[in-house]
Amino acid sequence: MSDADQATIDPTRTPLSTKNKVLETGALLAQNFAPVNAVCAHLNAFHVYSSDPHRCVEANHYCSHISEGSLLEMPPGCAHFHRSITDSKGFAPDVRQCLIYDTPQPNARLIGVEYMISPKLYATLDASERKRWHSHVFEVKSGMLIMPGPAGVPNAGWEVAESKEMEEVIGLYGKTYHFWQVDRGDKLPLGEPELMGSFTSEEQMPKGLLKERDERYGISSEQKKEKRGYIEEPEVQSGK
Repeated sequence: MSDADQATIDPTRTPLSTKNKVLETGALLAQNFAPVNAVCAHLNAFHVYSSDPHRCVEANHYCSHISEGSLLEMPPGCAHFHRSITDSKGFAPDVRQCLIYDTPQPNARLIGVEYMISPKLYATLDASERKRWHSHVFEVKSGMLIMPGPAGVPNAGWEVAESKEMEEVIGLYGKTYHFWQVDRGDKLPLGEPELMGSFTSEEQMPKGLLKERDERYGISSEQKKEKRGYIEEPEVQSGK
């Protein structure tokens, strides 16, 4: 087990019983998990509480793509993950939906959801709705948003795939709600859902948490920031 694995496992959680393991195995063999199997990207970043900008939490996004009229044409794995994030007709997905977990481990807790939409769809929203959405420009350009690479894949090759993903995500707007406030130690999802946002400046970034995250994944946010210098910053539409 790697240091990254050990750092994200909560030893207080009870392991699955033999009975539940058998039930899980049977379900995998007999049931259709098409919506979950459509997940084709793991993104990692930090979300900040809209109600309290001093609080933030690490978020592991597992995202699938929805694109009207093109989803059925996309082969498993979101068209070999990208094909530059376009389907066979050349359309980029207008909507992504992401399950958000506290860790990338099998026993991770589902703490929220995020929807990402294209600028075209964002432009159709009224002013009050736009306030619930955030830009991804700073997350991408600062190097804070990453796409963790799978074990065994050369880093240089994965950087290319990650950069392609960032070229797309930088223009998207996200609407995020967290249901489980794990950062304050809640053992269950308690209270009302919390609207979450993203950091928009260097001063806001949780440097200590960012450093620990980078070390765990063996990456450098600063290096990613430099490598993403070529990515053009889209104009952020008014609203948030």
